[in-house]
Amino acid sequence: MGNSSRKEEGEEEGGGKEGGGEEEDAAAKDGEEEEIIEKKKEEEVEEELPLGVEELFESGDPVLDLSYKKFKRLPSRVCGLLHLEKLYVCGNSLRTLPDSITQLEGLRILAVDFNKMEDVPPAVCQLTNLTRLYLGSNRLLCLPPELTNLQNLRCLWVESNYFLRFPRELYDLPNLKSLQMGDNRLKTLPPDLWRMESLRGLWLYGNRFETFPRVLLRMEFLEILDLDRNKITEFPSLKRLKALRLFSYDHNPVKEPPKVGEEVLLVGEGAAEFLEEREARKERRRKAAEREAEELALALAGEEPVIHGILKNSGSNSKQATSEAAVTIEGADVRDGDKEDEGGYMEYGGAELEYNEDGVEYETEELICEGEGFEYEGEELEYERAQMDYEYEDREELEDMGRQDEGA
Repeated sequence: MGNSSRKEEGEEEGGGKEGGGEEEDAAAKDGEEEEIIEKKKEEEVEEELPLGVEELFESGDPVLDLSYKKFKRLPSRVCGLLHLEKLYVCGNSLRTLPDSITQLEGLRILAVDFNKMEDVPPAVCQLTNLTRLYLGSNRLLCLPPELTNLQNLRCLWVESNYFLRFPRELYDLPNLKSLQMGDNRLKTLPPDLWRMESLRGLWLYGNRFETFPRVLLRMEFLEILDLDRNKITEFPSLKRLKALRLFSYDHNPVKEPPKVGEEVLLVGEGAAEFLEEREARKERRRKAAEREAEELALALAGEEPVIHGILKNSGSNSKQATSEAAVTIEGADVRDGDKEDEGGYMEYGGAELEYNEDGVEYETEELICEGEGFEYEGEELEYERAQMDYEYEDREELEDMGRQDEGA
């Protein structure tokens, strides 16, 4: 009796369990069916494209902007637009992208910021022609190793995510010039960050730095550095960053701006006063340089240009010739084609010098003689040369007559 009763009780319990299992299976099936129905509904909703999107698909434009259209999935037709070069799907509710997006081989810009992605879609890492990738305002903790496939990437924005560590995968992107990592949870930077030699702009605002990352002092090619809204109390001199053009340090507990080069624009506490003082110094230097240039010009204009050579006053009966003068005319070179013109001017390398034709005569050093009553004038010199030629001709005639006499 007892055994049979126990058996009956066990059978009843077992039957109860079996009945409960069947109910659980039925509930699970019902749940799956509901999910399938919801997915179908979502797909149907997605097929009902928002107003104007159909026209965008048919336009043939290489730029497609589907931002803020409330998509939960990327419309399947997008991946068939092989002519696309720029795709913007910001501000939707996307959790991933379909693998078929790899068909968009010509895509150069992809913007999927302000969505709900927890991981970078693997298909994105196959778009090797991408130069700009915007992944900001998602739910990312890290980047996949496959991101190194994007060798042409020049600009990467991953701001407003949940990065605790700097992603070292970026070291293997040789053309990356602009990196936006603001509003994350970084406390330090890796000591070998300087390896990113192509980087020109680095945004690290809104992180958790308490001290200035010293590795940044080795990044000599940085042009833009943004460390707004951190907890840094002191900055080192940044003068060694010769390429730096903009440094922003606003909303940090610092007492004074850092030392920077003359061409760097500062944004932060005390920066306005610093820049005003620097501009005042530049203005004073500029005015001083202008005054020096004016004084030099006046000094040059006051000099009397004198010709290289010897001047002789042959119109007077003085006992000796005029004194020798040799002063260089700055900036004037005598050219072979310089000649005296009809107006009484002589050109020396573009500088015109006036002289009196009647009172001053330019002669060579051999013609200078000293002594009382000794004059050389142009007409007498020409006359003497003519007389010498005449005498030379007379001698030839006498010689010829002598030869004739001897022959006779």
